[in-house]
Amino acid sequence: MDTNKKILVTSALPYANGPIHIGHLVEYIQTDIWVRFNKSQKKSVAYICADDAHGTPIMLKAKELGITPEKLIEKVQKEHKKDFASFYVNFDHYSSTHTDVNEELCKSVFLKLKENGFIEKRTISQFYDEKEKIFLPDRYIKGTCPKCKSEDQYGDSCENCGTTYSPVELIDPVSILSKSKPITKETEHYFFKLKSFREYLINWTQRNNLQPSIKNKLDEWLKDDLNDWDITRDNPYFGFKIPDEQDKFFYVWMDAPIGYIAAFKEFSKKNNSFEGIWDNEEVGEIYHFIGKDIAYFHALFWPSILEGSGLRTPNGVFCHGFLTVNGKKMSKSRGTFIKATDYLKYLDPEFLRYYFASKLNDGIEDIDLNFEDFSQKINSDLVGKLINLASRCSSFIEKKSNFLLSDELEDQKKFHSFLEDVKEIENFYQKRKYSNAITKIMAMTDKANQYINKKKPWASSSDDEIQKVATQGLNYFRTIVIILSPVMPNLLEQTEKIFNEEKLFWDSCFTPKLGSKIEKFVPLKERIKKEEIESLNNSLLDEVEKKDKIERKDMVEEIDYESFADIDLRVGEIIRAENVEGADKLLKLEVDLGELGVKEVFAGIKKYYKTSDLLGLKTLVVSNLKSKKMKFGISSGMVLAADSDGDIIIISPDSKIRNGSKVK
Repeated sequence: MDTNKKILVTSALPYANGPIHIGHLVEYIQTDIWVRFNKSQKKSVAYICADDAHGTPIMLKAKELGITPEKLIEKVQKEHKKDFASFYVNFDHYSSTHTDVNEELCKSVFLKLKENGFIEKRTISQFYDEKEKIFLPDRYIKGTCPKCKSEDQYGDSCENCGTTYSPVELIDPVSILSKSKPITKETEHYFFKLKSFREYLINWTQRNNLQPSIKNKLDEWLKDDLNDWDITRDNPYFGFKIPDEQDKFFYVWMDAPIGYIAAFKEFSKKNNSFEGIWDNEEVGEIYHFIGKDIAYFHALFWPSILEGSGLRTPNGVFCHGFLTVNGKKMSKSRGTFIKATDYLKYLDPEFLRYYFASKLNDGIEDIDLNFEDFSQKINSDLVGKLINLASRCSSFIEKKSNFLLSDELEDQKKFHSFLEDVKEIENFYQKRKYSNAITKIMAMTDKANQYINKKKPWASSSDDEIQKVATQGLNYFRTIVIILSPVMPNLLEQTEKIFNEEKLFWDSCFTPKLGSKIEKFVPLKERIKKEEIESLNNSLLDEVEKKDKIERKDMVEEIDYESFADIDLRVGEIIRAENVEGADKLLKLEVDLGELGVKEVFAGIKKYYKTSDLLGLKTLVVSNLKSKKMKFGISSGMVLAADSDGDIIIISPDSKIRNGSKVK
């Protein structure tokens, strides 16, 4: 990085059909820390972002709510901006992709690509949902990956192996909207000729700032056949119309990244010092922060579109991993899906910033929010060591010198020695190795506390000595807060008020504050109470319960007692279990119902049980169910099972109950 050039930074654009959750915040906090660090060094940095406001999901969500898509994205944008501000994520400009500026840019880029021979019109077969009367976007189709055979994958790429493909390549595709099998229907689409950029991309990925693991993945993709990119969507669709077309729209992944440039152009009207950065690499450097799941789009499609339309490409694309909560994937059904607003009801937003920083590095590994570890780290390191250091020292200054700091440090040489780690921490921030920076900062905090404990100002009889020791201790605290400020900007503001200072930059830490009055110390951070974590967890579980009740009410048609009484439940023993050839989910069972004989039952439990596990197992069977002719045979009953946290478990009675017994 050229430290004299201007730096333009972006985060991925959050989708405008739902709230910000703490998984999103990993990226925005990571980016904000990097931006704040560079700004603290008085570099010229701009942080730009916008809501990703187009696509079928937004159109359908608005329809569901009975409002226009425009009203939906306006409402969501206000909520997003409020959530980000609450976590001290400070954008220099925040926009939306649904703007006149972005529309004009999209058309301009498209026409330039077309003029340069990189756009081609083709007739294709695309999935169409006959029930919903709509061509299905990639994310509204699920099926089995054509490469690694992972089930339940979206229509554009596999989350398991990373392969991208055409939706029609999916095995056993299903429409998410109607749960029906879609048909294929011909339509004309525009394609961006990505294959033309293979050699360019090979060079681009080598010379730009990309993580080694991402470069390796890009190399894999570049060795395979690159697919030309379908940049069109058919009506009905919420987005920008393609020039000279009536019912064709730009695919959201075409107009969203161009939104980076559009948002920047809006920013330039307020601050024109960055003008021209997207046209001329000499003006400054551009860096994208994104999740690892969208590396394909940002490191293959995006630089190719920029190159093909005569615009410059970014200097670096920095990827991060996903967030798990207590070791598990964020899940609404498990109560681990935490919205930004959920968190803010109970906990300090800077605690999450600090915890994420203590976990984040320059790699793409997933990080885990473990609430036990979270509480321990905050209470022990942040409050117990750092905040307590300021509390102890300020009380001595208040009582022994009437809030006045001494004119000199007690041990100036020791203070300069204390600052020796700052340069290394600076390097860690620049390289996004935040966890290393936090470790080093906490080591400095330990040194500061060791100094106070060794000097024992509480045992001294000299007020002058106490004042000097406490002044040195407070300057240790001030230094640590300054170098921690990219992570905890509000703590810096609170500290500035205590020291009666207006603006502390990175280099302020090298000059101690002496001979001036401080304000009365007020508690800066409180320990996390066990009850606060419990309250957050309980609120999430309450939400799950409410949602389940609503879904059960919507999904389950109630029956009266007499209808239920007609169901004949019997205890049976599984005496044979075998796989069904050609069926992915079914097992064929023979169940001994005692005096009722043996019934043959087909059960969709292959994913959860081996045939050998079932032999001899007692289970409940609906014995008076009408026989059903299936592709693989006739099923003469139903084995009862329950969903337990995503797993199917066969309901099994006491093994002592004899076969054929009626259950009342």
